[in-house]
Amino acid sequence: METQSVVRRQRLKLRTRRMVRRVLPFVASLFLATPLASPVTKSKAATTGSELRLPVAAVTPAALFDQRLQDLYRELALEQQGLRFEVFQKAMTGYLNLESEGKLSDKQLLTIVDFGLPSTQKRLWVLDLATKQVKFHTLVAHGHNSGENMATTFSNENESNMSSLGFYVTQGEYQGKHGRSLKLKGLDEGYNTNALSRSVVMHGADYVSEDFIRQYGRLGRSLGCPALPMAEKDAIIEAVEGQTCLFLNGPDERYSSKYLNQDVAVSKLLSETQMI
Repeated sequence: METQSVVRRQRLKLRTRRMVRRVLPFVASLFLATPLASPVTKSKAATTGSELRLPVAAVTPAALFDQRLQDLYRELALEQQGLRFEVFQKAMTGYLNLESEGKLSDKQLLTIVDFGLPSTQKRLWVLDLATKQVKFHTLVAHGHNSGENMATTFSNENESNMSSLGFYVTQGEYQGKHGRSLKLKGLDEGYNTNALSRSVVMHGADYVSEDFIRQYGRLGRSLGCPALPMAEKDAIIEAVEGQTCLFLNGPDERYSSKYLNQDVAVSKLLSETQMI
């Protein structure tokens, strides 16, 4: 019995060896035909210039306009000075609309007042768009009945003693009860068009100062005029007089203006860029 068992094991081994010899060439051929994994390298398509390219979205005029404004905003370092981009964008849109209508002189100055900020902050900027510089950044008062430290209410009515929002074009200087002053022509119907009849002007006032803020916790208030610090009013009035743009921004969701026409602003800015 033991001898038969040994014989069977030997026969089984022989059969196994024969089977392995038959299968091995087939397995080897499969192995050789399969490429080995290798590090990812540039494909032949990349070297022959026939690589797959994704479609590139067309750049729209509106996108170019936004990019130009973003670039100018950074060049003027306005974020660091507290001027919000959305306010700058509105002011620039109006400026370009007014420029396209020939309402502005060639001074290329834009004055922005943001009554969305408290009176204790410097919230007036005079921008020189030709040299891309901030000429002035200072305090400015709002109207007595517009609010305490924050201006919240605005009016175009006579004797309202409130500030009036919107776009203005500066006029000429004159000597008034506040000394050297600058007339302002309001252009937004229903919001500031009574500025001249109300004598809403740019002038200096003692209550627009850091000392007043330290004493009272806010600036003093005017009868609706954007009043300036006495130490800076002469230089500012001299710079911006004579048909330059002034924009008074404030927290009033009802405010609208025909000068916020972005199509006109886009066309004007891009045409000026192409001429440079």
